[in-house]
Amino acid sequence: MCRQSASVCLIKSPSGQHRARPGLPQRLATLADPRHWRGKRHPFVSLLLIACSAVLSGARSFAAIGQWAKNAPQEALARLGARTTSRFAVRVAPSTATIRRIINRTCPGGLADLLGTDPAGADTLAVDGKSARGSRHGDTPAAHLLAAMTGGGLTVTQLRVPDKTNEITCFAGLLAPFDPTGVTVTADALHAQRGHARFLVEDKKAHYALYVKKNQAGLYERGCTRCPGRR
Repeated sequence: MCRQSASVCLIKSPSGQHRARPGLPQRLATLADPRHWRGKRHPFVSLLLIACSAVLSGARSFAAIGQWAKNAPQEALARLGARTTSRFAVRVAPSTATIRRIINRTCPGGLADLLGTDPAGADTLAVDGKSARGSRHGDTPAAHLLAAMTGGGLTVTQLRVPDKTNEITCFAGLLAPFDPTGVTVTADALHAQRGHARFLVEDKKAHYALYVKKNQAGLYERGCTRCPGRR
């Protein structure tokens, strides 16, 4: 099981060396293609680049990504490495169904690690989780993602919280590959856990600012005793 994916991952998570590669195509090329070797029609990296370009242009759904790809000019498809057909070298974009299928099978954490920034040197690092709108499909529940973002608004990484568990079990795994020494990590009350505090201070040499509510009753009551107006 990949530390970041709800399903079995094909490769280990990308390392810092992968993230240091000079260009986005070179970074994406380090991901394993989840498809069987037979029946491949579109280059894997090209498909991911088309999806990234569509999202940067405002697409917020697979349907919108597919529509963007369908309407993209030949010059844009050529620069993104779309496959050619016929002797006239006409560029052909992948269909919406193909884009949906491949992206759903690609490790989301692997993509996030490759595209994310390094938290070293940041002042703060916020950890928060959200359910991805529109990701529910039939009986499959919506994907719940836990992400880390610097105070400057740059995403470091994210992982998908496996079904039948919660964000608490994924907190350490989210930050494990990174070096947040001296960085103040913030999170909501769900993560006000002794284990999280020890992990940040002892293992990562970081600081923390965790919001306390009644899920930590004793600590909450001690805080209320000192600040009666906050009851």
